[in-house]
Amino acid sequence: MDMSDYQERSRATAVYPDAGANLLYPTLGLCGEAGEVAEKIKKMVRDDGGRLSGERREALAKELGDVLWYVAQLATEAGLDLGAIADANLRKLLSRMERGALHGSGDDR
Repeated sequence: MDMSDYQERSRATAVYPDAGANLLYPTLGLCGEAGEVAEKIKKMVRDDGGRLSGERREALAKELGDVLWYVAQLATEAGLDLGAIADANLRKLLSRMERGALHGSGDDR
């Protein structure tokens, strides 16, 4: 499935206050879900010696799916196409790699 298709299809499940005019809800949801991803990794380090078990891998996949859903809703709320975002991001990173500028800080390197 491509990113734009996911964005469009996931929108049918966007049930939250003022969906269509609410940047705050998906932003806060994204932060919460990113925290849950971090918790899965923290527990992997704490409890499993840093090894990703099959059970934790499945749990991580579910949390990453939730992150993706919120990213898609935030993009939709902002009038952005997730496929175009993904494409532009990859082009930016490939350009940085070609110029030896993947390391460092800031968006204009």
